Amino acid sequence: MGVGIEVKDLNAWFGKAQILNEINIKVGANEVTAVIGPSGCGKSTFIRCLNRMHETNPEARLTGSVQVGDIDVYKPGTDAVDVRRRIGMVFQKPNPFPTMSIYDNVAAGLRLNGYNKRRELDEAVESSLRMAALWDEVKDVLKKKSGSSLSGGQQQRLCIARALAVQPELLLMDEPASALDPISTGKIEELIFQLKAQYTVVIVTHNMQQAARVADYTGFFLMGKLIEYDKTEKIFTTPADKRTEDYITGRFG
Repeated sequence: MGVGIEVKDLNAWFGKAQILNEINIKVGANEVTAVIGPSGCGKSTFIRCLNRMHETNPEARLTGSVQVGDIDVYKPGTDAVDVRRRIGMVFQKPNPFPTMSIYDNVAAGLRLNGYNKRRELDEAVESSLRMAALWDEVKDVLKKKSGSSLSGGQQQRLCIARALAVQPELLLMDEPASALDPISTGKIEELIFQLKAQYTVVIVTHNMQQAARVADYTGFFLMGKLIEYDKTEKIFTTPADKRTEDYITGRFG
């Protein structure tokens, strides 16, 4: 099942440039939360802070706290590798391992975590591909085709299956459909809607219609600050802040 998120007083920097400024937000379990805002407002940095991807850049630092379920993400002694296993991430551009088969792409994380029994792997690969709505399209070529031989939309669903295979509690998606055609985008959106039964999902999107379609809650970021966070319907119909209204109606961004 999904887990709740509580972020307190989060500040993040790259070098001397402050990217996030005093972010405070609570996200409920098994909800889809969309993060919207103009380019450069800190959306991607925010979700990268949730699973400690931010710190993989040597110029990066942060202050504040992030609690995901029972994990105090930045508490001294918390294992970053374990954090990233429990908080999966899907990136804007599909990134399957190009030399691996479809099967091995999905099984990669499991093997890293010590799974090597054939039956366990077979079951987990099938289950993950089914959850990612890809099983029927690839079941006959699992070990014959490489992940990179699939179409863009299939590659992105393969990356989602790979993230789901290690059974995360939270799934982060950084503009997962921005490079895809409308049909593939529709499949990803349908998938997000289904996944919230088992996972908490946070999605960064530039596409306001997409946020309105898939998200229960939406947070609007501007210049590194969280301007407004509320039920998606309220954000898109009666936002509390004029800046949110201006962005949603296309006056800037």
